[in-house]
Amino acid sequence: MNQSVPETDLREFLRTRRARITPQEAGLPAFPGVRRVPGLRREEVAQLAGVSFDYYVRLERGRSASVSDAVLEAVARVLKLDEDEREHLFALARPGRPAARTDMPEQARPGLLRVLDNIANIPALLLSHRLDVLATNHLARALYLDFDVLPVEARNMAHYLFLNPAARDLYADWSETGREIVGMLHFQASRHPHDPQLSRLVGELSSGDRDFRRWWADQDVFKPRHGSKHYRHPVVGDLILGYESFTPIGDPDQTLGLYTVESGSPSEHALGKLALSAERT
Repeated sequence: MNQSVPETDLREFLRTRRARITPQEAGLPAFPGVRRVPGLRREEVAQLAGVSFDYYVRLERGRSASVSDAVLEAVARVLKLDEDEREHLFALARPGRPAARTDMPEQARPGLLRVLDNIANIPALLLSHRLDVLATNHLARALYLDFDVLPVEARNMAHYLFLNPAARDLYADWSETGREIVGMLHFQASRHPHDPQLSRLVGELSSGDRDFRRWWADQDVFKPRHGSKHYRHPVVGDLILGYESFTPIGDPDQTLGLYTVESGSPSEHALGKLALSAERT
């Protein structure tokens, strides 16, 4: 199942963004009667963006090779895209050439492996653009599971979240996290439209989980920066952990995730218990 056809992705992304903007929100006058489509019509987007209807239709059909920055900026403004959605639109409208070795597994460089080994008091993990788990420290393995013991195809956060029943018990905010994971894959699919492993992962998740399939169709994108997660861990109970995301210089497709805990909080105490438990195993 090929889930990463750039033309289809661009059309569906623009269609879903149009659907969420009402004419009133876009500054258009209200007219009586029933509208046949939710949100803005294509001709209304074209009018507000200052381009011809035919030009916008060609863009929405994926014929975007010659589209200018000014037009994309105008469309982003009309559709009220946020920073991540705007970046996603530009990537979809200008798919890159097939990158070399796209079917090769990513690896963590030795220096980053040492960094993870030296982080002792908080969970830390390194992900690829496909959300493959490239490396973890001992507390991340205690928080989630030991990804190294899984089959290679299952060493992936999206695979774990949607196809491992334990994940639904671990995340108190599983639905929110699931939507974010889907958004992360959408965000990366526009940057790696010729990545066969990413396409196969999306196809497997679409076939294996109806929530993933439904949220993938929503075309939402998400780029993690910082936030918090609520866990119900089977060993230590409730944990509320902050997270910070970093891109290692030299490996722009990888994400280093560090988890934080508030000093003196019940979560800090629970994390300490989790660390002791991990040391005994």
